[in-house]
Amino acid sequence: MPSRAGESLFADEPEAEDRPDALAPLAERMRPRTLEEFVGQRHLVGEGRVLRRVIEGGGLLPSLILWGGPGTGKTTLARLLASRSGARFVALSAVFSGVKEVRAAIAEAREEKRRGRRTTLFIDEIHRFNKAQQDALLPAVEDGTVTLIGATTENPSFEVIGALLSRSRVLTLEPLGEEDVVALLRRALEDEERGLAGLKPKVSDELLARIAHASGGDARVALTALEAAVEATEPDKKGARVVKEETVVEALGRARYAYDKGGEEHYNLASALIKSLRNSDVNAGLYWLARLIEGGADPVFIARRLCILASEDVGLADPQAMVQAAAAAQITQLIGLPEALYPLSQATIYLARAPKSNGVKRAYMAAAGDASETAREPVPLHLRNAVTPLMKRQGYGRGYRYAHDDPAASREMACLPEGLQGRKYWEGEGNDE
Repeated sequence: MPSRAGESLFADEPEAEDRPDALAPLAERMRPRTLEEFVGQRHLVGEGRVLRRVIEGGGLLPSLILWGGPGTGKTTLARLLASRSGARFVALSAVFSGVKEVRAAIAEAREEKRRGRRTTLFIDEIHRFNKAQQDALLPAVEDGTVTLIGATTENPSFEVIGALLSRSRVLTLEPLGEEDVVALLRRALEDEERGLAGLKPKVSDELLARIAHASGGDARVALTALEAAVEATEPDKKGARVVKEETVVEALGRARYAYDKGGEEHYNLASALIKSLRNSDVNAGLYWLARLIEGGADPVFIARRLCILASEDVGLADPQAMVQAAAAAQITQLIGLPEALYPLSQATIYLARAPKSNGVKRAYMAAAGDASETAREPVPLHLRNAVTPLMKRQGYGRGYRYAHDDPAASREMACLPEGLQGRKYWEGEGNDE
């Protein structure tokens, strides 16, 4: 039962079934059991901080949305909060649970409430719940049947319904600092009960720092890499496992990128690329391009963004920019990655170095504003085609002057509605001045 686990998980003397599972991954075995073991997030749980005062005072816990990257301690913090408040801890995962499980948990919480005991309902990856599933939580949160703690790696502004947000406090968890990650790694190496001390590992400070740096602030990634490196190292004659650099490199695998094709970071990286190019920063443009490509972004998505920038931010200041971007997009679709990184890089460099003008964008937006305000304005008769005798009798096309045969027409014949005569949208920027 979730409540049984919640009752004893942080006790000083856990029952047998709550003792660390030797077969569980190191990251799970080393999950902090007390606030004193919790590392990082000092802005939330440091001395004198509001959340720490709530935890230590055992006061009524408000509903919370914990927003942060993987491995930053969201689940651990939720368990600690529930434990210190004396509430039952019921955990659900939005990946595996639906409305049925949510309603069952709430029904159980109501029974416990009648007995005078509060329930903390933790929902991991709450952003994966759809609107109907999130709506099912509202009554229980509103009447205090449950204290909700939702964990999400996605921006709750977009992924959590407003009604839940208004009833919760959003706390942002930052990636762990490298010093914090190193501290966690050392603890795992020295812990006899839950850690790796029984394997007699020896890992240099330099390698620990390397693991911490490569983890990107994700404790789970760091501990998983450490465990893999230690277990892959053969004991020497004294039984010690002296971990070498090549073993750590292999354990770390490919560099980890903070990237999610369907998440906010996808758009953050794309935004960084475009804004760097708009700012004519070649080096930053190449860096963000590499982050996208190496993180697994769709190269066609990148090419589309470059095509947009070529017109929106360069435009007629350098008409070749659109040609370069369009060529890169076509070649990318033709050859794909990894070779497509070359035309994408070429277009990125060209666009960063090109002169900038948003004249095309400003011209269209100005015209669109007038179009919206004058949407009922009729098309001038001389600009209409007289495709039937009746239309001709009504004056359609009368007074139209063919500019190729009548050069003065471009100066003398009005083409805007009467109320917009003389309006100027294009300022003549770029190479056509």
